[in-house]
Amino acid sequence: MSEFAWTLRGRCYLLGDDIPHADGVIPQQFIIDRETDPKVLIPHLFQLTDPEFIKTCQRGDIIVAGKNFGVGQKSTGYIAMQALGLGLVCESMPTQGYRGAINAGLLVLHQCAAVTSLCQTGDQLEVNFLSGLFMNHTQNVTANFPAIPPSLKDIIQHGGEEQFLKHWWQTQN
Repeated sequence: MSEFAWTLRGRCYLLGDDIPHADGVIPQQFIIDRETDPKVLIPHLFQLTDPEFIKTCQRGDIIVAGKNFGVGQKSTGYIAMQALGLGLVCESMPTQGYRGAINAGLLVLHQCAAVTSLCQTGDQLEVNFLSGLFMNHTQNVTANFPAIPPSLKDIIQHGGEEQFLKHWWQTQN
């Protein structure tokens, strides 16, 4: 396996508290339809939260959110975020949402107290998800947050739960 990029450098997209998964991260219809194809999901990512998001985001950009990010069932939007090469840093998110993000292979730091006070939309960020180091190059601010646990590294490194299990199965034969 090639060297995995645990550090993202990109533009900040700052979101507030209580962003629901359904209609906040991704329109609810895609959750109801059980859509998992990133090509179908990507054009609709944050469509109802910020209609211009998909036109301006780039690989390496980082979503910074407040408390209770991604509330609700399913993790459809995390599939699109991972496919776009985005990262997520939030103050908190429900356990089910965190599990869904990890299972999608998304680089995510949660339990990042007051992270929304460290940046603005458009700031240039650099985040090392393996160490938890958060740097805002625009505002010259640095913080340390809890890193991705070592026990979850392999899942993310393989691109999510499905790819991890495929790799595991192949190594068993």
